[in-house]
Amino acid sequence: MATDQSGPPERDLPADPADLLPADSVLSLDEYLAMHAAVGHRTRYEILYRLVHGGEMSPTELEDAMEIDDSTLHYHLNKLVDVGLVEKRQRTERGQDGLYTYYRATLFGVVTLTDGVDELIRGEQEFDRMYDSTAE
Repeated sequence: MATDQSGPPERDLPADPADLLPADSVLSLDEYLAMHAAVGHRTRYEILYRLVHGGEMSPTELEDAMEIDDSTLHYHLNKLVDVGLVEKRQRTERGQDGLYTYYRATLFGVVTLTDGVDELIRGEQEFDRMYDSTAE
């Protein structure tokens, strides 16, 4: 197995990336990739960001916070629910008729955001601090 001289050190990696998954993995490689693809859209990233860092929210709370219309919000929420990054929950509220709907990030949503995109952003911020020529 040859490696690019500028790349990471050579390791024993399987020929098929799907073989990196544990034998008892709950998700397939395609499902993991779908999660990352879903959060790659700006609106879906912002929804997930708000749910991870702000806690569960109703559709109305998300609409108000993001200044987004109902149909656009639900389209993107459904995409996040479909790939398993967000879950839709319902409960009854004291003093209200019917069910109250809210969304919250799943464990996969939290990890995808905090160890994925957020970590990349933190890395860039750290890089800027390390190499900022105006800091001295």
